[in-house]
Amino acid sequence: MTAPIRIGLVGIGKIARDQHIPNLRANPAFDLVAGASHHAMEDAGLPLYLTLGEMLDAHPELDAVSICTPPQARHELAHLALTRGKHVFLEKPPGATLSEVEALSREAGRLGRTLFASWHSRFAPAVEPARLWLAGRRITAVRIDWREDVRKWHPGQAWIWQPGGLGVFDPGINALSIATAILPRPFFLTDAELRFPANQAAPIAADLSFRDDSGLEITAAFDWLQTGLQTWDIRVDTDDGQLLLSMGGTVMSVDGKPVIQAADAEYAGLYRHFAELIAGGVSDVDVSPLRHVADAFMRGRRVVTDAFED
Repeated sequence: MTAPIRIGLVGIGKIARDQHIPNLRANPAFDLVAGASHHAMEDAGLPLYLTLGEMLDAHPELDAVSICTPPQARHELAHLALTRGKHVFLEKPPGATLSEVEALSREAGRLGRTLFASWHSRFAPAVEPARLWLAGRRITAVRIDWREDVRKWHPGQAWIWQPGGLGVFDPGINALSIATAILPRPFFLTDAELRFPANQAAPIAADLSFRDDSGLEITAAFDWLQTGLQTWDIRVDTDDGQLLLSMGGTVMSVDGKPVIQAADAEYAGLYRHFAELIAGGVSDVDVSPLRHVADAFMRGRRVVTDAFED
């Protein structure tokens, strides 16, 4: 029997407590050994350290590190972990810039370590079935609607409004990670409007237009001010009916009839994949969703809107 992968967790905030800790503890391929965080936290049931360096010094036996901090800090942490010989799991988005993620990918290859740029929405239960259903059909239009309430999902998280925090693209990149997984051809940005609150450095809403080399039009609307029912939908029109992925990829319908309805198991899938990557001695670093966000910041028109107060 293969010994479990001894892993440490960096950045023990809400997503770590809600998803990473319970899924690591439920996966026999991993032994969750310790955690590191700058901030006060609820008892995570782990030996805790203020910095990654302190955790690595105290636990040289660690095989891997999972980094769940805000993206602005991930490159420095991942670089340290790799140079200390650890495999690295990066929460999404994998970094604040494309260049830093690509630098980490090169470093992991040079050091023979596994680097996993995780996109949790790709592991939603209906995403792979949707990709397979679309593979044999001619796609005529794609519409993405990703609308949620920032006050519900990111209360008091100032980092998300700072440069590198992505603003509404923090959830919107989940939609882009699904679209880049299920659509058969690469696509590229043709137009964008980004709406920035007057007092913030990141957008609160965005409208995007893409197309692929066949001329397929893809549109997306991201909004962080939606109250009530939250919307995470991708509609794909084809010559053989309309596919709808809803609830972030947990429900798949064809022509209005549900085909798949399953509970969220994204993080369980992420850690299964990470264990498989480590066992195979390979990495998985796809930056295509982050590239689309970078393109939107590069090409998009900036519109200033009312100030936002949490």
